Amino acid sequence: MLAPPIPASAEPLLPAYVRADGGVRLRFGKVGEVTRRLEVAESGGYRARFPTTFDATCEAVLINTGGGMAGGDAMRVAAVVGPGAEAVITSQAAEKIYRSQGADTRVETTLSVGAGASLAWLPQESILFSGARLARNLTIDLAADSRLVACETVYFGRSAMGEVVTRGALRDRWRIRREGRLVFAEDLRLDGAIEAKLARPAIGAGARATATVIAAGPDHLSQLDDIRAVFAESPDFTGVEAGAGLVSGLLVIRLLSTDAGALRRALVMLLRHVTKRALPRTWST
Repeated sequence: MLAPPIPASAEPLLPAYVRADGGVRLRFGKVGEVTRRLEVAESGGYRARFPTTFDATCEAVLINTGGGMAGGDAMRVAAVVGPGAEAVITSQAAEKIYRSQGADTRVETTLSVGAGASLAWLPQESILFSGARLARNLTIDLAADSRLVACETVYFGRSAMGEVVTRGALRDRWRIRREGRLVFAEDLRLDGAIEAKLARPAIGAGARATATVIAAGPDHLSQLDDIRAVFAESPDFTGVEAGAGLVSGLLVIRLLSTDAGALRRALVMLLRHVTKRALPRTWST
């Protein structure tokens, strides 16, 4: 018999002061021919580090010194990429979302990409443990001619450890605006018996991992046929269900797999193809 879902708790079971609450605020700008970090603010246990790059791009690596998040924890990321700047934002490792006693784990990300600027938002996967409650919001504001590649990945348990997410909650919200006009809005909600729901053919057909990649910019829109050919021809996509299409001038790509390792291999290959650059070094560790 399946265990009932963990209800959201109106009264926190632990006082707020013992929960992690913080984030990172970044601002990038073009200085001469290269992009530099112009502002860095860190709070709570969240940090940003900036490895050396060998082109005009500035790369930021987000670090959670707590090693994971639990119910009641909150993280905020805000990044502004100024006109003409080029930035890549990634994370040091996968983010583990642990079991909750009732409160949501909240992740708020706000990104702004200025005129002629480029941003690759490439955090590594979020791993949900059984009983986790994740509420994640991603808001992106684009200028008329800015470019974007944004990726979010969720693993439902660690398959290599034999874990399954029998119950929990996931709310994932995307909002993308171009010149202030809403061009993409999506809300995903899985609540209760997640493993049983993902087993249904119309939902996940037994999936244990999923990823969404959204790209904006004229160079990305012309990639649709090439990407579909990659899905059909590349051995990296064996065991991965993949689809791509155009929505309101955005390239939207979905990946779904019963094998988290297979999905990651396909995603690495896909992101290299879409971004036309090597992935951040943290992706290979």
